Amino acid sequence: MSEIILMSDPRVAAVPVRECGERFIDVRKGSPLLVDGRQQAGSGTAFALLREGVVRRLLRAQELLPPGLRLLFVEGYRPPALQRRYFEEYEEQLRALHPRRPPADIHAAASRYVSPPDIAPHSAGAAVDLTLADGEGRELDLGTRMNADPEESEGACYTDAENITARARGHRKILGAALTGAGLVNYPTEWWHWSYGDRYWALASGAPSALYGPREADLPDDGHSGADDVSVR
Repeated sequence: MSEIILMSDPRVAAVPVRECGERFIDVRKGSPLLVDGRQQAGSGTAFALLREGVVRRLLRAQELLPPGLRLLFVEGYRPPALQRRYFEEYEEQLRALHPRRPPADIHAAASRYVSPPDIAPHSAGAAVDLTLADGEGRELDLGTRMNADPEESEGACYTDAENITARARGHRKILGAALTGAGLVNYPTEWWHWSYGDRYWALASGAPSALYGPREADLPDDGHSGADDVSVR
């Protein structure tokens, strides 16, 4: 897609979902992926879950990176209730900043940063927020902090933003080349957000349908045990 299509675009919601029922995988178990600690405290298992097909493609992307670089996984699955809360909170923030804007405009603007709950790739286990690290696990500069919103970053969170350094732009290109090469697609308003198998991926890649839809994952009580084979309903 040459234009930026937002998650709120009707074309995204119109993509059919043919749920394949693929299991969730906890990326902290039996995976060489480097997992960042910022989501660990108080979040239990959920943040570390992804569909099995997404994990396979991340491992392939890791292989495509130049020597000495690693993917740094930050967040995967997000329960639908949490996704809804994030979206509604950001909508409220935008309404306070722009009290005269029509509700439809606020909804569209909110989707630049948080996906509408009914189509959210994170709630399907299809999306991952990630960045690059060096061989010792130190996070590299990609131009903004992870999860910087468009207002805070003055648009620098957009993947192709020009108001970042040449070094950060180079890191984004390296990250993008590896993930694209492994079959994932980027949400162009968030350089860190990549997905496979969801509605946005289907629209961007030309697939006839999505493989995964939003689901409630049956999470184990503790952070790790049994989380390599989490069921969905």
